[in-house]
Amino acid sequence: MKIGIIGVGNILMKDEGAGPKVTEILKDNYKFEPEIELIDGGTLGLDLLPYIEKFDKIIIVDVVDFHKEPGFIKILKEDEIPPYLKTKLSIHHVGVQDLIDVARFMDVMPEELILVGIQPETIDVGLDLSDTVAGKLNKLIEEILKIVESWGVKCVLQSLQKS
Repeated sequence: MKIGIIGVGNILMKDEGAGPKVTEILKDNYKFEPEIELIDGGTLGLDLLPYIEKFDKIIIVDVVDFHKEPGFIKILKEDEIPPYLKTKLSIHHVGVQDLIDVARFMDVMPEELILVGIQPETIDVGLDLSDTVAGKLNKLIEEILKIVESWGVKCVLQSLQKS
């Protein structure tokens, strides 16, 4: 089974960079058995279609306007995803929704597609996440690890391996 975690977002727009930041943290701090692929999808949009075709199961990590308090985290599966992406926070959201629509149209959807979303506090220009979203990254990662473990993948914190 091929599994991918794709963090999408614009790292130049504060909380928009949460998805790529999460994939960076996972790459630097965790080992997955069997191995899974971690992808910084940035603002690639439809250019991510080959990844959608490649994997059996995918987690997309992104900021989503849930109309909730900043830092709110929600897991969306399959048909729940597009309605939330109709509210666009930035130009790349068009790409994620279009990516899912094109994958459905081409009949190349993975067996399972999950979006782990977090409500941003700000998407102003800047390199740093807001304190609120940065403070929720561990919770976001916990949710991702639970999903991956439910798929039979063992997640090991790198620092524990070296001991």
